[in-house]
Amino acid sequence: MKTFVGITALHDKQGNIHPMVMHWPDGRQWPVDKILDIRKAAAMNADGRGVRYLCHIANKEVKLFHDGSKWFIEH
Repeated sequence: MKTFVGITALHDKQGNIHPMVMHWPDGRQWPVDKILDIRKAAAMNADGRGVRYLCHIANKEVKLFHDGSKWFIEH
C-alpha cells in the first residue's frame, strides 16, 4: 500500500532532488532529518518505480519514493 505525500524539496544545479519537508495528506508536516540513501528502486509493496530516498523523519526510518511526478511512502 502507498500513501501519496507532498514534499518540499531542494533542487541543486546538478539536477539532484533533496526532500526537506514531508506534508501528510491531513496537513501535518515533518522535516526530513537526514537522507540516509538515494537509489533507483521499486516500491516492493506498492507497485511503484522511481527513486527511493531512505530518510529519518520524526525518529523513524522512512522509504520515500519519487516516481518522476508524485511522492509516496510505502507501508
